[in-house]
Amino acid sequence: VQLQASGGGLVQAGESLTLSCRDTGNTFSLYAVGWFRQGPGKERERVAAISRSGNNLIYADFVKGRFTISRDNAVNMGFLQMNDLQPEDTAVYYCAAGLITHSIESYKFWGQGTQVTVSS
Repeated sequence: VQLQASGGGLVQAGESLTLSCRDTGNTFSLYAVGWFRQGPGKERERVAAISRSGNNLIYADFVKGRFTISRDNAVNMGFLQMNDLQPEDTAVYYCAAGLITHSIESYKFWGQGTQVTVSS
């Protein structure tokens, strides 16, 4: 699996962005997908994860009700819809693939990050 994240940008508070994660290695459906972020001076944290089938979703408390994770195995892509963005959401966002949806340690394959900046 080879992941490429895109869709970041500069937005104002309250606006929305959709991040995309493309697998160019054509093994996307074999893995759970997670979105992680690392803000300035902060440790990396998981934002959301989705199982291989898409039936099992996990969200961090700080994004529940605002972010939606999804995937389309037919086109080897994952998505993170982010609504009502706030300045504290400013971070580099990464997508990753792993064997176990809920196990952060299982995410071994990482894409490059995409910067999300939210101005107040």
